[in-house]
Amino acid sequence: MNAPADRDPAAYAHEGQQRILKLVQLLAGHEITGMAPADIARQQGCAASAVTRDLANLQLAGLAECVPETGRWRLGPALVQIANKHAAAMSRAEARLEEVRNRYSRA
Repeated sequence: MNAPADRDPAAYAHEGQQRILKLVQLLAGHEITGMAPADIARQQGCAASAVTRDLANLQLAGLAECVPETGRWRLGPALVQIANKHAAAMSRAEARLEEVRNRYSRA
């Protein structure tokens, strides 16, 4: 069997999973005020029940949270924590590369 990298990614696409991933992108930039579920459904072009299900799944993963005062939704801290881990790993890699570069450039 061919590995997934050998195939067209569209062959593995799943409508529900793609909708959730698009929802994460949609919520980006609304971290302060959040988005109303009705606005999300309208922009996603899907039923309110799908939005409710998708938001619940994102909430379980820590990727979205409901703003208690408004009932609107925003990205959760887990997504920012992932980005911070990535940035830290890149900084460590850059430091290691600089260390090697300095070692080879000594006279």
